[in-house]
Amino acid sequence: MWEKDALPVGSSFTPREIVSELDRYIIGQNKAKRAVAIALRNRWRRRQVPDELRDEIAPKNIIMVGPTGVGKTEIARRLAKLAQAPFVKVEASKFTEVGYVGRDVDSIVRDLVETSIQLVRHEEEDRVRAKARDLAEDRIIKVLAQNEASTMAAPAPYEIPESGTRPELEEELRKKLRRGDFDDRYIEMEVPDTSFPMVEVFSAAGLEDINFKDMFQNLPGFKGRKKQRKVKIKEALELYTGMEAEKLIDMEGVQQEGKRRAEQSGIVFIDEVDKIVGRSRAEHGPDVSREGVQRDLLPLVEGTTVNTKYGPVKTDHVLFIAAGAFHVSKPADMVPELQGRFPIRVELESLGADDFARILTEPKNALIKQYIALLDTEGVKLDFGDDAVRAIAEIAADVNRSLENIGARRLHTILETLLDEISFTAPERRGDEVKIDASLVKDTLSAVLKDEDLSRFIL
Repeated sequence: MWEKDALPVGSSFTPREIVSELDRYIIGQNKAKRAVAIALRNRWRRRQVPDELRDEIAPKNIIMVGPTGVGKTEIARRLAKLAQAPFVKVEASKFTEVGYVGRDVDSIVRDLVETSIQLVRHEEEDRVRAKARDLAEDRIIKVLAQNEASTMAAPAPYEIPESGTRPELEEELRKKLRRGDFDDRYIEMEVPDTSFPMVEVFSAAGLEDINFKDMFQNLPGFKGRKKQRKVKIKEALELYTGMEAEKLIDMEGVQQEGKRRAEQSGIVFIDEVDKIVGRSRAEHGPDVSREGVQRDLLPLVEGTTVNTKYGPVKTDHVLFIAAGAFHVSKPADMVPELQGRFPIRVELESLGADDFARILTEPKNALIKQYIALLDTEGVKLDFGDDAVRAIAEIAADVNRSLENIGARRLHTILETLLDEISFTAPERRGDEVKIDASLVKDTLSAVLKDEDLSRFIL
């Protein structure tokens, strides 16, 4: 089913191609883009070297330093999507040293494996979807045909076969089903009962890392539980398609492939790593909520084996990308062993008005494009002038300088404030075209900008 040494297609991109793709979504930060592009390409290179040397080549882990909102998380997330690799993002501040209340760092690897298996499973579902769809249609047509046969006498010379359907009737029903003629009709179907009310109670008690559903599903009283549901045929078709796809998929093979991909191409993004770094260990002494977490993370980054429900998983070739603002501490304050496991360090630059102007308009998912598309659903056409874009960018830069610097996230709050009235009244303004220019931007935001206390809350 899968080639043992095969990696996703995205892994073979050249560094220049990777940077070019990242440029479509992220403005600036060329040093960071180059660093992650080389790290990703090195994974492909490692797969090409002789077997005896392959296991000796460790991933070049990266630590990104920069204020919030400058693109650290987005770079890692886009990189994983580009590589079609299993990816998990965690906040370092949520973990505590073993023996204390909090998440265990080993759960990072378990989450990575789960993500990887889901990635492979979706690939398999896409592969068998056409066959599963046909089987789902067969199940619904059988029920429809039985209903039709029960409401009319079978005309000679046709006899209803043992299956309870006639080929001609089935074919006619299939055509109607595909046309959507039965979409609003209801059908009663049997579905697996996956409800476990106590799971929410356990989660509230802080036991979310334990998969109680898997535990209960294997108990005799829970295994194979079914329940009857009355649903529209359109929904039933999707449910049956999923059920048939599950039967066609080799889940054992999916799990093994998912585990292998997690080991060979997994990417872990550890955000807020500066929160577990003390300012000065000499001054403050050991801190179990900081230095302890670093020492627990060390084996994962160095390469260890973590037990999961799918078997042992090695982290030797997982790529770790750490990121933090490091306003108070600095990377040199990390424990020395952990420092050595992040050989690539890049500093991301603070964003200014020119960067904000580009962020608003250039990326494929630019904020202004998003707002235009959102209000277009109400029939309202937004037209942002170049002067308006520049005014928004300059206001964002000024507010970041005078208040807390939250980078490009400031653009979200400013645009929400600017478009508040338009968004509220949009359903009543269908057909309107709204021109956003610099004067409108300044007039709308002037009251907030003049009141410094108010701007702290609003912007």
